[in-house]
Amino acid sequence: MDPARPETLAREKTPDGEVALRRRGDVLELVVDGTFAMDTVDTSTEVLLATEALHRHPAPAHVLVGGLGLGFTARAVLDDPRVRHLDVVELAAPLVAWARDGLVPELAGLEDGRCRLHVADVAQVLRGAAGPAGPWDVVLLDVDNGPGFLVHSRNAGLYAAAGLAAAREVLAPGGLLVVWSSHRAPDLLADLRAVAEPTDAVAEVALPVHREGRDLDYALYLLRRSGMVGG
Repeated sequence: MDPARPETLAREKTPDGEVALRRRGDVLELVVDGTFAMDTVDTSTEVLLATEALHRHPAPAHVLVGGLGLGFTARAVLDDPRVRHLDVVELAAPLVAWARDGLVPELAGLEDGRCRLHVADVAQVLRGAAGPAGPWDVVLLDVDNGPGFLVHSRNAGLYAAAGLAAAREVLAPGGLLVVWSSHRAPDLLADLRAVAEPTDAVAEVALPVHREGRDLDYALYLLRRSGMVGG
């Protein structure tokens, strides 16, 4: 196959636009509503979303990942033997179906005794309007490119104060919320500080990435809910 010309492996329309998987040479691409969402050129930050969060929590038994993507964050979570159960919430039903069918190796075999995939809007899950139910020790949100470069405009609320407050509420005592962004997002950091209680901790972690000849600054935004873990 000509690496310059992508091969469409699957595509399906959803109420939120078309979802497609494409293969460009050895690279797998996810395209949502005609907009490039992610690929496998560099998956380091998807993995770091999981590993940075998990090493900051002493007992991450129950974890929620908002956004399946190409499965790299979920796999990194499952690589930690302390994780007893992982809920992955994905809005696009076709993506979950392709993962269950093993359409591509990157997504195959995720769902097992420790991991369950859910088709739902993670914003509704955080508000308790849809399953699965928390609380969770760690909540990882990677549903879009961050507040400044949205694929779906409906995701804007997740990055605003009300959405972040809902995410905080589903954390167990001592739990950790981590939000991935493709760019530094000072407004997101300010909103996290606004919803945090005085004894919570909020931080920004920059992730410098060199991608296709460019130096980029991705970022993680963290809120640790106060309280004793397991208490």
